[in-house]
Amino acid sequence: MKYNVLRLLIISLACTIFSCDVMKRVKKDEHLLISNTVLVNDKKTSTETIDNLQYQKPNGTLLGIPLRVHVYNLARPNIDSLLKANVLDKPRKVAWKTKLLSKKQFYRELQSRKKINSWLKKTGEAPVIYNENRAEKTALALRKYYFSKGWFDVKTSFEAKKDSTQKAKVTYKVTTGTPYILDSMRSNIKTPIIDSLYNSQLKKGSLIAKGQQYDEANYTNERDRLTTLLRNSGFYYFGQDYITFDIDTVRTSKKINTNLIIADRAIRNEDSVARVPFKIYKIKDVNIFTDYKNEYRDSTITDSINYKNYNLYSYNTLKFRPKAITDAMFIKKGDVFKDIDRTRTYRYLSELQAFRYPRIDYITNEQDSTLTANVYLVPKKKFDLSTSFEISQSNIQTVGFAFNTGLLIRNIFRGAETLEISGIGAIGSSRDASNSKGQFFDINEIGGNIRLSIPRFFLPFKTEKIVPKYMSPSTRINLSATSQRNIGLDKQALTGTLNYNWYPTKKVTNNLDLFNVQYVKNLNTANYFGVYQNSFESLNSIAQDIGAIGPDDSLRDPESEGGSYDPADEFIDDVLNENTSLTPGDDDFITVNNIEQRKERLTEDNLIFSSSFNYIKNRREDLFDKNFSIIKLRLKLAGNLLSNLSSVLDLNKNQDGKYEVFGVPFSQFIKAEIDYVKHWDLGRKNEFAVRSYVGIAIPYGNSDNIPFAESFFAGGPNDIRAWTAFNLGPGSSLTTDEFNEANLKITLSAEQRFYLLGRINGAVFVDAGNIWNVFDNVDDDAATFNGIESLKDVAVGSGFGLRYDFSFFVLRGDIGFKTYDPSRPLGNRWFKDYNFSNAVYNIGVNYPF
Repeated sequence: MKYNVLRLLIISLACTIFSCDVMKRVKKDEHLLISNTVLVNDKKTSTETIDNLQYQKPNGTLLGIPLRVHVYNLARPNIDSLLKANVLDKPRKVAWKTKLLSKKQFYRELQSRKKINSWLKKTGEAPVIYNENRAEKTALALRKYYFSKGWFDVKTSFEAKKDSTQKAKVTYKVTTGTPYILDSMRSNIKTPIIDSLYNSQLKKGSLIAKGQQYDEANYTNERDRLTTLLRNSGFYYFGQDYITFDIDTVRTSKKINTNLIIADRAIRNEDSVARVPFKIYKIKDVNIFTDYKNEYRDSTITDSINYKNYNLYSYNTLKFRPKAITDAMFIKKGDVFKDIDRTRTYRYLSELQAFRYPRIDYITNEQDSTLTANVYLVPKKKFDLSTSFEISQSNIQTVGFAFNTGLLIRNIFRGAETLEISGIGAIGSSRDASNSKGQFFDINEIGGNIRLSIPRFFLPFKTEKIVPKYMSPSTRINLSATSQRNIGLDKQALTGTLNYNWYPTKKVTNNLDLFNVQYVKNLNTANYFGVYQNSFESLNSIAQDIGAIGPDDSLRDPESEGGSYDPADEFIDDVLNENTSLTPGDDDFITVNNIEQRKERLTEDNLIFSSSFNYIKNRREDLFDKNFSIIKLRLKLAGNLLSNLSSVLDLNKNQDGKYEVFGVPFSQFIKAEIDYVKHWDLGRKNEFAVRSYVGIAIPYGNSDNIPFAESFFAGGPNDIRAWTAFNLGPGSSLTTDEFNEANLKITLSAEQRFYLLGRINGAVFVDAGNIWNVFDNVDDDAATFNGIESLKDVAVGSGFGLRYDFSFFVLRGDIGFKTYDPSRPLGNRWFKDYNFSNAVYNIGVNYPF
């Protein structure tokens, strides 16, 4: 089936290239719609809104070719009758095929042909045939739209031009006339208390104002605004239907007089409707059923408590501390009814992750105009156990096995806290081990993680006035440790964080890492050149060139166990001590010095004690919103606390004059990042997206450079896609290092996304950016940012890609071409490797930004 689909795609593409007849399925008395033009006051208009008003649109094209129409035309319109006439109604053919394939295979082959035909129809697009009724509906839709925007005298018409080739072009003409402007605004509110509230408070924020051009959307939004405000002011029975607008345009010279009408409450009896003024309702009681189940409805409450005016009931023993539940309640006894309190309570209870399906019901007490709020909570299971098993293969191991397990404990301290304990154990066989007679599984990794989530700020003082609980404040305490053997430099790592998270608004997220401690110890630094082979090969080549070793010799000791790289370290010492023919001014001397500096940096142990703040503002309404922006800001400070305590605690200094904690110099730096993404919906499943990013990390005090884990890299499927990850920069340097990184990064990307066919979408993109060293101990001019002039080293990549939408994720393939390569000499950087042989092929999941 997959082979047939691929073959048909190739056929359809070839069909397109050789100009298959797009009119193949157009009947003699029909016309193919090839264009729609909308003229508003004789000016062409093609906005997304106008495009969506059209009941009939021409077929989509790719580079001017109606690809999906060609795919559709490959399908047979009457496949069942054709198969019946050409196969099933011919006994000799049926007998021959069933003898050749077997009867079961024969009918399966017929079914396969039907499925392929159905796939072609579904994936393709039927030719759009001009329909006069739909053109009339479009003209009417255009009139209604402009009428709703205040052009009450608007006139619309359309003209269809049909040619001898059975193609049609439709032109819609819109003459708007003069718009109507809002003049006066009056109110007629039946309930006195609402009338008083409207005139004293609600009127000030009205979305309808004198001098505006009439817009129906403003009236709709004003109705929504008033409804929300009144339902948050105690009016329990109030709804949208009670608000109407009476608009007068008679003899007003294009002016509109508006009368806001808010009716009394309607109480429907069996055969009549009574009108009574609205009343403000207050909360009389809040009853919380902490372990409710449907089968408990007729059971007896066995445990209850009143805590801060909340009544907590349990059919079994109360398993939560009362404060843990009441903290989630925004509905308070004695307060007026507010719809937003119910919404916030639902959200807070859901974020606790301790209950399933929380439900809030109100019972009215008409005698005293009060409400009884009943909150029904269904606790989740206290324990959840998860396990997973993985088999993997990579460039460092022939086979690897990993086992992960996790235990989740809810309400561990009876305050709705969640404790997660997870562990990983992995073993593997390195490529060297698989080729030797030694131990087969010579790679192992073991690690564990403990995370405690607290649904409030865990602090010794109150923060309610600074961060109210409607912002959903929470605390996470995390501790993790890992140990690796025969993986890279055999790292041991210990990490601990104290994190606070809150949401000031629906679109804003704030995140504060008050403490983040990372300790990394490299156990096998002697294997550095075994990991970074490109550096070793460069060193080995220099040693051969100057005669330090023979042309066939190596800076690796083949007779030692595992092949020691001690000769490489000895050669570096000889070069830097000027015990070879190289002098400090030689290029090879500089290369060796850079290799040594990089080795020292990547093999040093790290201690990072930092604090950071993250701000995210996401204007996206939902997953279907294509017009939105996201801005992310991050500021990180590391080492300041330890620096201030170093003299007080009389910490030791190493030979470089750096303070040490547990024998490791702590890192000190400031890091700032700005990430901005903007999307525009262009209509017809077309979208334009841009991303800009600037990041800088500046070492100071106890550090001369940035730890590798905190530095920036360029390239990869989510970055500059014409270069592989870590393969671009720094600056214009031409390096062969496996991992190129620096402490300044600037990128800018733009991508045009468009629909192709079925679940397949396409994209063309341009990425620009690079990384540089700045304010650190790197003195290579080619890698250093020296101001505006260094922007000449901004790399540019361009390309195209395909995306397959699986609904729950998108599989992406991009081909990036080096458009401007800063590693080349000036004047020889544009389009020098712009071909498929030098392209970078990226595979990713979901969109890059």
